[in-house]
Amino acid sequence: MESVGTCDTTSVVEWLCDGARSAPEAAQVLAELCDRLLACGIPLWRVAVFVRTLHPNVLGRRFMWRAGAEVETLTAPFEIAETAEFRNDALTHVCRIGITLHRRLEDPDCPTDFPLLVDLKTEGVSDYLGTPLFFTDGSIHVATWATRRPGGFSDAQIAGLEAVLAPLARVAEVRALRREATNLLDTYVGHKTGERILHGRIRRGDTESVHAAIWLSDMRGFTMSADRLPLQVLIDLLNRYFDCQVPPILEAGGEVLKFMGDGLLAIFPIATETDAGSVCRRAFSAALDARQRISTMTAPAGYAGGNAVRFGLALHVGQVLYGNIGGGNRLDFTCIGPAVNLAARLEKLAGKLGRAIVASRDFGLHCPGGLLPIGEFQLAGFSSAQAVFGIQESDVGTR
Repeated sequence: MESVGTCDTTSVVEWLCDGARSAPEAAQVLAELCDRLLACGIPLWRVAVFVRTLHPNVLGRRFMWRAGAEVETLTAPFEIAETAEFRNDALTHVCRIGITLHRRLEDPDCPTDFPLLVDLKTEGVSDYLGTPLFFTDGSIHVATWATRRPGGFSDAQIAGLEAVLAPLARVAEVRALRREATNLLDTYVGHKTGERILHGRIRRGDTESVHAAIWLSDMRGFTMSADRLPLQVLIDLLNRYFDCQVPPILEAGGEVLKFMGDGLLAIFPIATETDAGSVCRRAFSAALDARQRISTMTAPAGYAGGNAVRFGLALHVGQVLYGNIGGGNRLDFTCIGPAVNLAARLEKLAGKLGRAIVASRDFGLHCPGGLLPIGEFQLAGFSSAQAVFGIQESDVGTR
């Protein structure tokens, strides 16, 4: 088609080159981009941007704009990559070949070689462009543009869209890298700790005192099982085991700080003294949930504990020193202090007593009826005997 007038998108290019700073969120970038392109005379009806990401569960995110509607955000799990629908999608095709896909759908002889094109043609789309977005690391992402304008996009309008692709790719890459950093920090150190790191709390010795409920758990018989089980079987067992604990902890407002082999350290921060009771009760509820989930696990052949997976969990509440420790440029966010030491001793005691859940007196008093005194015990490193609480004997379950 011949050009119809001019379509100057210089102002849009300048806005993108400046970082699209008026739109702090990714969905807002797409919404404002489309509004600005409409103002330049480009008759957009539907625009989609697909960006792959670095996340343990997510392949990428798709942002969809339609004229007169809010931007929709869709998260694509890794499993979708195995479906025929994804493999035969126009987005996937452009990602794979890195070349613009142009289909003028109103032309009678236009191929509708992707299912999406059939749907768009039914919706009255006259023209479709699938354009690659090249990131500086060599990866290819996609932006697609569709119009209902009779005659489709003009040559000048297509040139206007092509002019914004490079700066749009830079903005998309910067936003994607920022999100990937957040995703990775959430995955490996936890959300609250990740926020601290992103806000610059990264110097060694940068710590703070935090009042928190403490969760310290361990799988019984793991050391013996590690010598008996094939490595992949052992890893699968650990993953299933932690799947029984992490969701209840997060749902109760906890933060998983560390996996130590089969051990797990988590805290439930307490904002004010009046919140201590409710936080401890949420942590205790999460403990009961985790115990129930673990009780349904089937152990692999060769597991030292027989058919059932057993665990021990200690709960305590107190002040912990939370922050950066390490050597040189290799640091770790963790929590230390006497309260953590007491939780560690209680966890060992749970194993000796054959109990799944024990708690300190300070924690147990916040959970009347659920946790009851079971005696006083001498713990290594503590001069006086410590009062210990546990769940009612009839409720012990997994032991």
